[in-house]
Amino acid sequence: MIERLDQQLFIFINSHNSHFWDGIMNFMSMKLVWAPLYIAILWYLAVYYKKKFPVILLFIVISVVLSDQLSVLIKNSVDRLRPCHEPSLQGLIHLVNGYCGGEYGFVSSHASNSFNVAVLSSLLVKKRWFSVFIIIWAGIVSYSRIYLGVHYPGDVIAGALLGIFTGLTVYRFYNLTDKRFIAAGKFSGSQQEKTEIKA
Repeated sequence: MIERLDQQLFIFINSHNSHFWDGIMNFMSMKLVWAPLYIAILWYLAVYYKKKFPVILLFIVISVVLSDQLSVLIKNSVDRLRPCHEPSLQGLIHLVNGYCGGEYGFVSSHASNSFNVAVLSSLLVKKRWFSVFIIIWAGIVSYSRIYLGVHYPGDVIAGALLGIFTGLTVYRFYNLTDKRFIAAGKFSGSQQEKTEIKA
């Protein structure tokens, strides 16, 4: 029942397409397109956190690897065919440039990775405008996977939840590590954080 509803919702979303949106959604789905954004986030964190940045970078790497590899592990364990590989949906799917991707699609690695970055970076940057921007960005990236015909909505929702969980969990461990280092006087953070600690 749920799987059938997932397919129907997929067909509804995927059928609303145009040549104009094909280009935009294909662009949003390209991983290399994300590089400038990631570099900008890392640059900001390096400037803001200063001596803390190497530790933060370590936790970012851990979070990205966990999010990506867990999504791949689940994908290869569940073995749910991507909609573009589903025999019963052949002829009903709008594909862009004939791209379909690997055989299995649950969960979406794009959704997992983009929401992982969105949650973790939001918690680190701590600016409302950035949080709104990065969550919308992750949502568009995830939506693009349905538009392009390579994931069901369920794949994307599950992937997003996995990314959110991973980001929150890694941030929690970072916080615990951060407090222990501060208590031990190993390093100091930004001037703003030091002011908050004194207060």
